[in-house]
Amino acid sequence: MALRDKLPFKFRGGEGRGETPDPGSGKLPLTTKLTYSTGSLQWAMVQAAGMANMVFYNQVLGVSPALCGTAFLIANIVDAISDPMVGMLSDRFQSRWGRRHPFMILSAVPFAASIYFMYQPVGGLSETGLFLWLTVSMVLMHLSYTFFNVPLLALGAELTDDYHDRTALWGWFWTFSLVGSAGLSVFVLRVIFPSTPEYDFGLLNEGRYPLLAGMAALIVFLSVVFSTIGTRSQIPRLSVTESNRPGLKEYVEHLGRLLFNRSYISVCGSWLTIMTGKGVLSVVVLYTWLYYYGVTTEQLAILSFVKIPGAIIVYPLAAFLTRLLEKRGTMILIALLSAAISASPHVASLGGFFPDNTSLLFLPLLFGSVFVGNALEPVLSVVADSQLADICDDHELKTGARAEGVIYSVRTFAMKATDGVGGFIGGIGLVLIGFPEDASATEPSKEALNGLLFIAGPFFFLIFVVGAVFMSMYSLNEKRVTEIQAQLAEKRAAKESA
Repeated sequence: MALRDKLPFKFRGGEGRGETPDPGSGKLPLTTKLTYSTGSLQWAMVQAAGMANMVFYNQVLGVSPALCGTAFLIANIVDAISDPMVGMLSDRFQSRWGRRHPFMILSAVPFAASIYFMYQPVGGLSETGLFLWLTVSMVLMHLSYTFFNVPLLALGAELTDDYHDRTALWGWFWTFSLVGSAGLSVFVLRVIFPSTPEYDFGLLNEGRYPLLAGMAALIVFLSVVFSTIGTRSQIPRLSVTESNRPGLKEYVEHLGRLLFNRSYISVCGSWLTIMTGKGVLSVVVLYTWLYYYGVTTEQLAILSFVKIPGAIIVYPLAAFLTRLLEKRGTMILIALLSAAISASPHVASLGGFFPDNTSLLFLPLLFGSVFVGNALEPVLSVVADSQLADICDDHELKTGARAEGVIYSVRTFAMKATDGVGGFIGGIGLVLIGFPEDASATEPSKEALNGLLFIAGPFFFLIFVVGAVFMSMYSLNEKRVTEIQAQLAEKRAAKESA
């Protein structure tokens, strides 16, 4: 008996047992949205631990920022190949457990192991050895991340075809991610890396990194397993594939069609640019807090708390704005506004207008910009994911095939571009401004500190402006998506009755 005949559902255009599922029909129950959203906690853990990446390898272990950035970039180059390939494989894979879930569950152990060893290099390595260790562990972590997240995100596009319920699903997903990231960041800073008499800045304490490695591995493993098992009940109602022969020709055909999809190019360009900007900021802003503003580890933990309101309001704000401005208008507005607010303290400091850290206004103004910027910025993630789900329908209408995995691969690639391209640019930036490799022993020059402010301020804002320009090309709206889905329903009905 062929494998396709053993499946608990029938393939479109083929023989099988059971009813043909109605993919994504209706609105999702809240329990499904919540179970699915637990899968975002692995990314929250990667983000919380990731704040230490450059500090650990550069300031603690002595690897140059250029080499650190190069390691991040190499991992991202691998992502450029692996992400769409895994997306295509999960689009065409056939098994009793569906298309996505086998990839997801098999990623759990290597994902956890790779993030553990990234923070536990063997002793006695030279700078070159540490660079190679970081590169290999980063590549393995990114590959494992790909095998979980590309199918996970493609699964999200299949769960519902309701225009606004898609925004609701991704709203919950990002709420889990943001709350998890904030909570885990506080735990990392206050519990794992507290300030001590020996280390005013706890992330410089090498002896605490084994705790970070173990915690990160555990959270990643549990998130992957719980989300995968918790969503397996949805397998029978998901869309199915007509082909079990994923190949290079089919892969190239999908990519070729997408390269001529105006809306897809718009989202890809915008999202890749924005996430690269966030990656640049993530590298330099920690140095800026520490060496320019003199922020302590405990104050950094407070910064994590001020991000929580953004997680609470992200869905209602995204839902309100997309109904008012459509998805394109929302992305452009929030990109420009959030970047301007986040960059404002650094721009003001460059001009000599920001109060120093002895002023009563210092922390309220500094943390206030983080509070408002992080309350707005998550809307970008929710809306971009919702846009990609709409593009999946548009692509099916034009090609007759579903390709959620390939389409959403840009999403995972962009998220990892925060470490890859963004980390590379940030690392090179630290070299260009002459920032010392051991700033705790060698005080940074005024020029180096001003360089940090320039990267975290004007340069960061300009990157988001480019992202907004890309988004201006997006052409889908609610009316057009409704028309697309009506045409798809007619085609599916005609195919079933044939």
